[in-house]
Amino acid sequence: MAFLNSVESVVTIILMIALGFVLRQRGWFADSFSGNISRLITNIALPASIFVSVLKFLTRDKLVSLSGGLVYAFLSFAISYLVAYILAYVFKVRPGRKGTFINVVVNANTIFIGLPLNVALFGNQALSYFLVYYVMNTISTWAIGALIIANDRPDKGQKAFNWKKLLPAPLVGFLVALVFLLLAIPVPDFATSTLTYVGNLVTPLSLIYIGIVLADAGLTSIHFDKDTVVALVGRFIFAPTVMLTLLVFAGGFLGHLPHLEAQTLAVQAATPALAVLPILANEANGDVKYATNVVTTSTVLFVVIVPVVNTIATLLFK
Repeated sequence: MAFLNSVESVVTIILMIALGFVLRQRGWFADSFSGNISRLITNIALPASIFVSVLKFLTRDKLVSLSGGLVYAFLSFAISYLVAYILAYVFKVRPGRKGTFINVVVNANTIFIGLPLNVALFGNQALSYFLVYYVMNTISTWAIGALIIANDRPDKGQKAFNWKKLLPAPLVGFLVALVFLLLAIPVPDFATSTLTYVGNLVTPLSLIYIGIVLADAGLTSIHFDKDTVVALVGRFIFAPTVMLTLLVFAGGFLGHLPHLEAQTLAVQAATPALAVLPILANEANGDVKYATNVVTTSTVLFVVIVPVVNTIATLLFK
């Protein structure tokens, strides 16, 4: 039953991604549309959605209870970085690809895939648990992952890291919401309604965006070389396995999480690679084709992996 429910949720996501894919191929969207929609989601819709979700689904007491999830997420990312570096060393991933490879294994596409997937699988009541993983993933991506790619230049040069990216708009939305929550600042009904309507754009636009990206990359461009296969194994097998192992065996001394929170963390650990990797690789003069390929392949393959991971998590934490 859990597997079928997961498949049904993923089918909904696939259909919306397919809509973006088909409309882009038919020329409904201009070349600049994907960039525009990405900025709209990241800088406006997602911060609005997170702000409303925090005030709707979190309380001061619940906020304290979520600290346990942050510990699990932190440990999962730390172990995943160690695994990623070991895999990169063992399989001799070359400079220009190494930074991308490590990011594929460790960091997930929580914005464009993770959020709509979580809503489809668990509903809005799990949004507070999603925020736990999102915050840790965002810090990991911009404080560590982007820096690794920036310093993984085949030309041996280095590019200054933009520290402003440590506070992307969605994270700012989360932090502002925390201020309102902790200080019990009232939000007018008209503001809440406006932010809710804008925030509701996130899920459909995110999935249409993924479809556009896949259409631009071209499914025929997908290929499976050694570095791609190992990176995908790290993303879809090692990362969720690390999270599931921690959730099962570390509960004795870290404390067991609510089953819905445990499921959320496990599923988020199995989402595809960051959509921004080709951009970061290009800025570092890295292997952009490799970055594009692993993002595309992971986005296609996640529809097979997520139902399996969610079924395992459901059986473990029911």
